[in-house]
Amino acid sequence: MDLTTHVSNVPVSAYKRTKIIATVGPATDSYEKIKQLISAGANGLRLNFSHGLHEEHAQCIRWIREASRELDKPVAIIQDLQGPKIRLGDFEGEIPVAKGEMLALEYEADRKATGHIPVQYDLAQRVKSGVRLYLFDGRVRAVVERIEASVVYAKAENSGVLLKRKGINLPDTDLAGDIITPKDIADLAFGATQDIDYVAQSFVQTAQDLRNMRSLMNKHKMNALLIVKFETRAAVDHMEEIVQEADTIMVARGDLAGETSTETVPIVQHQLIGLGLKYAKPTIVATQTMLSMTENPAPTRAEVSDVATAIMVGADAIMLSEETAAGKYPIATVKTMKHIILRCEQELTPKIIWPEREERTPQGVISRAIHRMAVNLKATAIVAETKSGATAHAISAWRPSMPVIAVTSDQRVAQQLAIVYAVKSYVRPVGEQAGAKLTDWLSENKVFKTADVIVAASGKYPGVVGTTDTIKVRVIE
Repeated sequence: MDLTTHVSNVPVSAYKRTKIIATVGPATDSYEKIKQLISAGANGLRLNFSHGLHEEHAQCIRWIREASRELDKPVAIIQDLQGPKIRLGDFEGEIPVAKGEMLALEYEADRKATGHIPVQYDLAQRVKSGVRLYLFDGRVRAVVERIEASVVYAKAENSGVLLKRKGINLPDTDLAGDIITPKDIADLAFGATQDIDYVAQSFVQTAQDLRNMRSLMNKHKMNALLIVKFETRAAVDHMEEIVQEADTIMVARGDLAGETSTETVPIVQHQLIGLGLKYAKPTIVATQTMLSMTENPAPTRAEVSDVATAIMVGADAIMLSEETAAGKYPIATVKTMKHIILRCEQELTPKIIWPEREERTPQGVISRAIHRMAVNLKATAIVAETKSGATAHAISAWRPSMPVIAVTSDQRVAQQLAIVYAVKSYVRPVGEQAGAKLTDWLSENKVFKTADVIVAASGKYPGVVGTTDTIKVRVIE
């Protein structure tokens, strides 16, 4: 267990509540850059297992943990599995496509020998006549005309170009449970040997897909939490059942737009954030949040508005992908997003549409009471002792306007809570009065000041999961 001993000179009233997740890639693939991302405001770092070797990811994990210790700031590490991402294969240069042209796509085709477009997946086994194919992530759209042996013939609906290894979306095709790929299985086995906090599962279609993944994680004795990435039509159709099965929700807007429609994305995003609040499951808004900063030093006004909307409707975290993985301004992007978050949280009242939510468990009822008491008393902070993180999750789901100071004896839990709305974690040994002792320490270090009101949650049996049963109000003297 690593004690959190550092106190930021930022006043507690200025803590950001909405968290930032940054993706590590070629632009940030060094210890110094990773440290700068964390220092700039990143609370979680995503490793994209669609790219890179295991030894490269292992090095990144070591750098993240070293930087986290140096900065004394818990950071969540997310292993994002590729899933059954269907891509074009390898070929030289680019392939021009004319509207009305018949495209011949074949699994691992030799383009020079056959003239067929190579694909990294055997589409002939899955697609049917009349279904849509969105090539190069939707830049070229086609409809399947016929399948002959291993070749899929599709008619292009627009002109464009194709580049090697670009993605293909199949909005009308059910992959029929073929979700966890051999690559995912190998990557998960590797992740089980590493210091991973979350596993993100791609292209989920049903709740059973999550149960299958969780079974594999349990087989490896992983204590990571499971993120479901909503990016298929089938997942949207089974939305609530899938949310209940997951630990955390990601709105993966890129592939979601390709698999459904662009205009569907904001609706699904709003619905998923609402379900996250209903079931106390953290939500992450991802893809193209500040895409223009991949090339430019400042975001567009539309991107700022997009980020602000995610904040205002209650997302736990906002994720950066290409912006920090391959962009020219990765650190500036994180700093800019942090500035947007702080300004929105300080100046605007969230417009959260609360879902129907009946609290039936003692923990749920107590968490709601804690939040109401903190609001009514205009508390400076909520201090919650938590073993598993469940108490902090439950309080966070009420979207408090003050920080939730989580006290835990488990470093893993502290790291996982790093991307949960409003939660700031401190690691302390199990013992009676752990929250009170931390409050004293924070007061001594000027985080709290005289007359601050603190609402504290604790349990009769410290260190035992599910025993939160006590609420106390304390005024700092």
